[in-house]
Amino acid sequence: MKKLIASIFFLALVSLGANAQCRAFTKNRVLPNLTGFIQNENYNAALFMEGDEAELLMTFYGGKDYRLVVMAHPVLPEVEFEVLDTNDELLYTNKTAANKNVFDFRMSSTQQLKVRVRVPDSKGTMVRQGCVTIVAGHKQS
Repeated sequence: MKKLIASIFFLALVSLGANAQCRAFTKNRVLPNLTGFIQNENYNAALFMEGDEAELLMTFYGGKDYRLVVMAHPVLPEVEFEVLDTNDELLYTNKTAANKNVFDFRMSSTQQLKVRVRVPDSKGTMVRQGCVTIVAGHKQS
C-alpha cells in the first residue's frame, strides 16, 4: 500500500513538472509569435512523444484576422500541422509553408476548424518527449 501511494505521488509530481515545463515553453518561445495579436483565452499544450498525433476543434469568428501558432519543444522533430473544416477539407498545411509554425488567415464567417498536429517519428533508438503548444490570437478590430 505504501508503494502504491508513493507511486501515485511520484506520478503526480512528474505531471505537475511537465505542465510547468509546457507553460514556461509556451510563455517564452510560443507567445512572442503572437505579437500584434490578442491571444484567445485557451491554452492548448500537451506532452507529445515522437509518432503522436492529436486533433483540436477550435472556434473562429467571422470578420476577424487570426494567427495560429503551433510549436514543439526543440527536442522533438519539426511538428506538422493541418487546418481542416468540419467536413475534413484541407484548408492549410505547414508542410509546404515558408514559416512552419505560423498560419495567418481571415475568417469570412464563424465556424469551427480542426487543427491536426503530428510529431513525426525520427526512427531513432530513443523516443523523445516534449511539449507541443497550439495558440491562436486575433487582431483588434
